[in-house]
Formats: sequence, C-alpha cells, structure tokens
Amino acid sequence: MESVEQVQQPARHRRITAAMVAERAGVSVATVSLVANGKTAGRVSEDNISRVRDAIAELGYVVDGIGSSLARGVSSIVILVAPDISNPFFAKVIAGVRESLGPSYQLLLSVTDSGEFPKAADVRKLMSLRPAGLLVDAPNADFLEDLSVAGPLVLLDAPGMESFAPAVNLDVASGARELAAHLADAGHRRVAYLDSVTGTTTFAIRRDAFLAEAAARGMTVDSADVRSTTIDVGAAAAAFADAWPDWQRKGITAVVCATDTHAYGVLQEARVAGVKIPEELAVAGFDDLPYSATSSPGLTSVHLPATPLGLKAGEQLRRLMEGRALEPTDLTLESSLVVRGSTLAGR
Repeated sequence: MESVEQVQQPARHRRITAAMVAERAGVSVATVSLVANGKTAGRVSEDNISRVRDAIAELGYVVDGIGSSLARGVSSIVILVAPDISNPFFAKVIAGVRESLGPSYQLLLSVTDSGEFPKAADVRKLMSLRPAGLLVDAPNADFLEDLSVAGPLVLLDAPGMESFAPAVNLDVASGARELAAHLADAGHRRVAYLDSVTGTTTFAIRRDAFLAEAAARGMTVDSADVRSTTIDVGAAAAAFADAWPDWQRKGITAVVCATDTHAYGVLQEARVAGVKIPEELAVAGFDDLPYSATSSPGLTSVHLPATPLGLKAGEQLRRLMEGRALEPTDLTLESSLVVRGSTLAGR
C-alpha cells in the first residue's frame, strides 16, 4: 500500500491540465475551456459551471495564457515600454495605466537601466507573447522607426512623434516657462540647471523652454552651469557638491532640476554644506512627486499629471484594442507650477 506522502508528492509537481479538470468535474474539455475563459453565457448550465469551478479550485488549475494567445492570435498582455523607471514619476503613470485597462488585461513592463533608453530589438523579442497592445513612454523617432511593429500602439509624453501613432502628451514647456517667470520675479539673475542624462525629448523640451524664457527675462544660465546626472538622489547630490563652490563664486542663486528626484539630491547636499534654502539658493524641480509637498522645505515643482497621463494613454489603447473610435488622436495634458518654500521664504 502506498503511503500518503507517496500519493501526494507527485500531485504537487505535476502540471494540472484541462483534461484532468474535465475528468474530475465529469464534463468535456471544451466545457472546462468555456468556464475558465468566462464564455459560458448560453452555452454551459449553472450546474456544470459550479462543478468545473469546484474542480479548478480543488486541483489548482491555471489557464495556459500563452496557449490561449496562440489559439486566438493575441494575448491579454499589454506592454509598457519606459526609459529609466528609477524615476518615481513612473509609479503614478503605471497606476493610471492599470486603472484604465481594468482586470481584462495584464500589464507587462519593459524597462532599462538608469539613464539608458530601450532598444527596439529587445522590445521586438517581447512581441512573441502576442500582446494585445503596446504603450511607449518618451520615445524618440529612431526608436519608433526601428521598432516597426504592427498592432495597437499609443505613445506617452512623445511630443513631435504623433505621426507614428496616437499620443498623449504633457505640456512641459508651459510649466518650464512659468517656473522661469517665477524665479525672475523673485529677483534671481544667475541660475544653474541640473539635467537628466536620459536622452528623451521631454527633458530637452523642459530644459530648452526654461533656458529660452530665462534669457528673455534677463537671467543668465551659462552652458558650463548646465550639468547632467542619472535620475538618482545620490548622483544629484554628488553633482551639486562638485558644482556648488564654483556656482557660489559666480553668484548663482537658483538651481532648476529636470526632476524632483534631482532636486531632492540638491536639498540633501545643501543641508550637509550648510546652504540655506531658499535664502542662499532657490531649488525647483519637475514632476511634483508626493514627497515634494512634505520635504523640508517644501519643493517648488512643475506639476506634471502622471496618473492622468497613464489613464488617458491606457484608455486610448483600450479603444484601439477593442475596435472603438479614439478620442482626439493627439491629447495634451496641462502642467502647472506649484510654488513652495524652496524658492519662496515663508512658505
């Protein structure tokens, strides 16, 4: 006689199939498939549905998603391609995408190391999963030309790329100009800029818009005072520590950071160096991350609607995947300046 251990051990390791569920429930394999995929309306009796579900729960059966995608020609997977997901901004974008897709789709992230942009060849490898759709955040034209994939595609934060696919963009230039006006009105005349090394259009637009507006309002930002790091607090802190002695000699009284994450590094190192914020140095960023409202001092930041960005992009993609008409193919979400204590004493 076999022991209990001998009987149970193989069951924990063997693959549970639809045929095994069908045998346990006393129905056909086709009935198991209909129940497992939620296609029982008018096809399967309530009694058989209950028996199949009981058998699935008892045996621990999991639907073979890849096999199902092969049969249908497409899966329920949506791929989000994003550069430098170390930026906390993306957590809110992802939350918006997930909310818009709902339980019918599974979100798969394709990301890169900090400061690097995704490679089209790597993304094409994922197409073997037969995704239902593709979202690409902050791409450049070379990447999109090289990608060349068929199927539903929506771009996020991709100004100037609308000819490739429907896009949901952020008006980062408007916020950058508003920030320059705020610093000029506060009396700043020499300013530094701490940029991201990620070579995406959105960072170029916010930098160029700020520099142009700063110049128009009489502020000076020398090219030597534009520095770049990865989106990392430690890297930004080190860059500021290296630059500050020179910036102080030049009379620089404000530094604008390409992201709030960069700005956190500046604030951190400024405390170490005994630099008073904002009396000696004003600091500002982009993104308006949650911590920016509670940092000490609170961080002035250009608010970029990350969750709505993901939500709208996901909604547009879902319309394409389900064969429905799009909203306007090019949507732009407004940015706004949130002024806090890092640039304005007493706030």
